[in-house]
Amino acid sequence: MSDRIIQPIIEVEKLYAGYGSTTVLADISVRIYPNEITVILGGSGCGKTTFLKNILRLQEPLSGSVKFWGQEVTNMEEKEFNDKVLRNVGMLFQGGALLNSISVRDNISIPLEKHTCLPQDLMDRIIKTKLHLVNLDNAIDLLPSELSGGMRKRAALARALVMDPDILFCDEPSAGLDPLTALALDELILNLKKQLNMTIVVVTHELSSIRRIADKIIFLDEGKMLFSGTLEAAERSSLQSIHRFFNAEIKQS
Repeated sequence: MSDRIIQPIIEVEKLYAGYGSTTVLADISVRIYPNEITVILGGSGCGKTTFLKNILRLQEPLSGSVKFWGQEVTNMEEKEFNDKVLRNVGMLFQGGALLNSISVRDNISIPLEKHTCLPQDLMDRIIKTKLHLVNLDNAIDLLPSELSGGMRKRAALARALVMDPDILFCDEPSAGLDPLTALALDELILNLKKQLNMTIVVVTHELSSIRRIADKIIFLDEGKMLFSGTLEAAERSSLQSIHRFFNAEIKQS
């Protein structure tokens, strides 16, 4: 009996990305597998967020291939990409990106209103379920300004989960949070992976979070990929850029 081959859920081949005449990412090839937490890491300015923007077509790559579920997406029409990819993807932005003038309920309802024709009572039940999932049951009618930093991140996470995505992207989820709040958010991300069998891609430079959540890591440095594999293998690497990154983070902790 042969072992089942696990196919990558995201495949990136020879990706080049940049702004104008400036190349930010060069020759990036990675594979991200289902039901794992993959952490994109590296120093400030290494291209982590640019990588996310390009695979999600928030910015068009200069060249290269990006596939979701085996389908090339760089040449998809916008509507096809929205229907086949973005509808099945959740995004937790670095600052949460909540609209301050409307309630938590209305913030979370935005994807449902955009992508579905569900009646309001069903949308309300879904919103309450997602808020319960992120331990934020009592915040549904509050404004973002009435929430703590950790609560805003969890409200934004509930919005990212409201369409039951197969893949969750998180851009610096613990940025600006105190250590205990960051720990609680990491534990929540781990529980989501376990409970929902989610594929999660996290951009972060926080070593404490990386140690807690990472199944695999992708290390970027000066726009190039230096390493893809387990955290343990990265820490054993003889590459000086990786060695300096981990040692610098240890000294700061």
